[in-house]
Parts: sequence; C-alpha cells; structure tokens
Amino acid sequence: MGLNILMAASEAVPFAKEGGLADVVGALPRALAARGHDVRVVMPRYLKVDRERYGLKLLPGVLVVPMGIIGTMYCGVYEGRLPGSGVSVYFLEHEQFYGRGGGLYEVDNVGYLDNDNRFIFLSKAALELCKMLDFRPDVVHAHDWHTAAIPVLLNTLYRGDPHVGNAASLLTIHNMQHQGTFYEGAMEVLGVGWEHFTFLGLEKDNQVNLLKGGLYHATLINTVSEGYAREIQTPEYGWGLEGVVRERRADLSGILNGVDYGEWSPESDPFIPASYTSENLDGKKICKRELQQAMGLPERDDVPLIGMVSRLVKQKGIDVLAEAIPRILELDAQFVMLGAGEPWAHFYFGDIQAAFPDRFRCVIGYDNPLAHRIEAGADFFLMPSAFEPCGLNQMYSLRYGTLPIVRATGGLDDSVENFDERSLSGTGFKFRDLNAGALFDTVGWAVHTWYHRRDAVEALIRNAMGRRFTWDESARGYEGLYAKAVVRRGRNAGR
Repeated sequence: MGLNILMAASEAVPFAKEGGLADVVGALPRALAARGHDVRVVMPRYLKVDRERYGLKLLPGVLVVPMGIIGTMYCGVYEGRLPGSGVSVYFLEHEQFYGRGGGLYEVDNVGYLDNDNRFIFLSKAALELCKMLDFRPDVVHAHDWHTAAIPVLLNTLYRGDPHVGNAASLLTIHNMQHQGTFYEGAMEVLGVGWEHFTFLGLEKDNQVNLLKGGLYHATLINTVSEGYAREIQTPEYGWGLEGVVRERRADLSGILNGVDYGEWSPESDPFIPASYTSENLDGKKICKRELQQAMGLPERDDVPLIGMVSRLVKQKGIDVLAEAIPRILELDAQFVMLGAGEPWAHFYFGDIQAAFPDRFRCVIGYDNPLAHRIEAGADFFLMPSAFEPCGLNQMYSLRYGTLPIVRATGGLDDSVENFDERSLSGTGFKFRDLNAGALFDTVGWAVHTWYHRRDAVEALIRNAMGRRFTWDESARGYEGLYAKAVVRRGRNAGR
C-alpha cells in the first residue's frame, strides 16, 4: 500500500544545489514514486530557479504562513515536476527571503542574517501547503537543519491539525556540522512556546538550535550512511550534539545514498570522448589522453593520473592535502584538481601548479562536463575527507573504473572496500589517520601498485566497475523507515 509522503528540503537537483542534499532530494522521490508512493516535494523558489525553463505553473490563491511575533506572511506557490517523473515539486515564492542573487545560504562565506526566518518560514509553509493542496501526508520527511523545525511543529502547533496532525516525521542528517543555531528570539517566530527552550528541546548554549529540536522531536532519525550514523554519536563528529544523538540511538539508522547511473556511466556518458565497459577498457585510455591534453599535461600512458573533484574546504581534507601534495608530486604521477572553496586554497594550489607544471593542474570553479571527464580519464580518484556523511564521487569513480583513494570515514568507509594484495579483493585504497603522512603513504601504495602490480590493478577495476549503489535500493530502506515511523506515531503521541 502506497504512502503519502511530503518531502521538505532547501535544495534539489536540478533546480538548486550546493551539496549532496540536493542530489538526494532530486533522486529519492522519483525512486519512491516508482515504488507506488505519492511523494510531494516542497522547497524555496530561489532567484536561480527559472520558471520558464522548468515549466513552473502558478497555483491559484496565496499561501498564508503564520510567523509568530513577525505576524502573518504570504507567498505564491509554483508547481513543477522532477525531470523524468510525475513527482510534483512545489516552489515557495517569497521575494524577501528567496529572491536574492547570492548563494542559497550565504554570500562571501557569510550566512544571511535572516536565515532563521527564511527556514522557519520554509518549515511552516511546507505544513500549510498541505492545507492548500488538501494533501494528508502519512510521513513528513525533513532534511538537515533547514527543515528540522518541522518535527517540532508537528508535535506542538500542528498536533491537532486535520491535514498534518497525525503525520509521522523522519529527519535525515546530511551534515551534522551545520545545525541552524540562532539567537533565542527565534523562539518567538517559531511560536511553539518558551517551554520548549530547554536543554531537552531547542536550547543549546543559550541559543535556538533547530537541528537539536528536530533530533528530539522527530519520530525517527537517519543519516546517509551507516558509518556516519555511528560517527555522529562521538565527540569527534557530533559537533556538540553527540549526547542527543546517543539518547535517540534506538531510533537512528543509516541508509547509503544511491547513484543516478543514467547520468554517471562510462557506457553512455555524453561528456566523455569515448565509451567503455569493464570488458573493454580501450575507451578509458582515450579518455585519459584527452584529459591530459585538455589540462595541458604531457600525454603519457605510462604514468598514473590522480583526479580530484571537490569543494576546497577543511571538511574535504584540503588542508591535509596541501601539506602532502609536494611529496605526492615527487612520485612519478600526474594530478588534476577541480573545485572551489576557501580563498587560501585557490592561491596555494595555483602556486603548486606553477611549481609542477608537468604534473599538476588545478581548475578553480565547478564544471560538470569536466567533472565527468576527470572521473573517466583518471586512474585514481582522491577523497581525503575529514568527515564524509555519504559522498558520491567515490561511487561514481567505482563505476568508471577509477580506483578511489579515500579516508575511511562515513560513507567512504561504507562504500569502498580496501585492497587486499593476497586475494586481489577490494575496490580501492583506504587510510584512517587524518594526517599528511597517512595520505602520502596511501597514495604511494596506490601508485606503487599501478607500476608493479598490473594484475592487481586490473582485478580492482573489475571489482569496482561491478559495484552498484541504486536509488531503488535506498528507496526500499526509506520505505522501511516510513512504515516504522507511521506505526510509532500511531502509538506514541509524544513522538
């Protein structure tokens, strides 16, 4: 029997993206709909979401959103579709909150001062939308801090609402570091009552912490890998909320994200110069030469090429790589990097390129076709993350026969099997200690294997290209959580 599912999020592919959250919200609803569920998605209509391009249609009427001490606010609602599906996406149009030209959450690395109001508005509007649509969800699926107020609202202001009052809630944590922390006056906008501004509610360090409130109030909680679900219960990865997570550990699970193999497959990728399969890798050699040529590196078949596509931020281990990269480039290997992030990294890796022009190339920014060409043309793909809730590039790399070199954390540890030199099992190379020495040693291990154990490299490529991480598999996992949450909500009015 299909469920009615409302999915609320701050971003979704292809409309607006700043991280892996958007990939999940762009793919999971389609997989759920294919399994017979009625899934509706609600998100802001940012300035970058072109109404004509996506064929958005304005719904009649105006959505009325109560915003506590601010008063009543209003927004228009546009309806669109997730591409390749019948899944409806509802876009909230409110110029004051979403009609700005910077990033989704910040400009010049500084968060917008009204982010509390922007996303409390999203959370409340998502629930009010159900009244406009006459939609009664069995489950409201909230993602990260931006919609973490929804479980709180369902347990308080909306508890008796005929449309959403009986809905269970699932809160998915994509990144524990970002928690939606604001001054205590945000309680007056939430309007749930100051009795919830406590250590066992929304309060942390005398501020409103929306993620903490969601963790306490959600019917169930999950993260985007089993490894990350374990890690966020520790001080190293819990960012001050590990105690709350441990309290709810019986209600916590991990479901690894899937991959859209319609977009990421060397057999059909329109962005790469030659297609290939695990049985015939001739096309991969062509992709490597083309990438070397495009990046201005010597066109050599006899040298391993390491690729990296990443945000250049500390979470991705870019500081550790900066320390290790001079030694890595002393190896007989080439390295191509694509990404943007912290300004120091732009300058630093630009200097590295000048110092090693025949071995290192860096493109600052993001270029989707180039990202595909790096996945196809590189021999290894580096991800030295400090933490990685799930990660997708390592999964793309496996499909392209580009062996991942990863730090064993979160989803990287869950999805990459370490190379065993005796049995020739495994799909990549892993290290655990987050330091330049461990990173260099593991890259050196991979490069040495490439030069001296061709049989092992060929076995690893076959193993890697045989792995699959499908959204249908992920959707089955979420189905189980939804069903459990509905039963739990029915028997436990407090959650």
